[in-house]
Amino acid sequence: MAPKNKPKSSTSKSKAGEEESNSKLKPANVIKPRHILCEKYSKAMEAIEKLQAGAKFDVIAREYSEDKARTGGDLGWKPRGSLTRVFEDAAYALQPSTVDKPIYTNPPIKSSFGYHIIMVTVSLLSN
Repeated sequence: MAPKNKPKSSTSKSKAGEEESNSKLKPANVIKPRHILCEKYSKAMEAIEKLQAGAKFDVIAREYSEDKARTGGDLGWKPRGSLTRVFEDAAYALQPSTVDKPIYTNPPIKSSFGYHIIMVTVSLLSN
């Protein structure tokens, strides 16, 4: 015997509403990015190869980054509008991840400073 159609309960409506609101989340306004900056594309690609082999992002940043990456490429908290446009667009598009299992820009992002491999550890919606 086929099951009878049950009327939709208020809980199924609220779940649908939650799913709908979750798909319309506001974008982050503040992020905590890390990066590896290389002057040459080939050096940035070497760093990406090491990351793909399982190396930690902060370790590779210390080894490959040509800026002051003493903190593993950590750039601190950055609100929208505080970074160069190309860097910011790429960084804000990334999902947050950890240095052990980074989600990063591949290929690297070209800016006036060089080639950036970017990851984001935290993104927040500020008030």
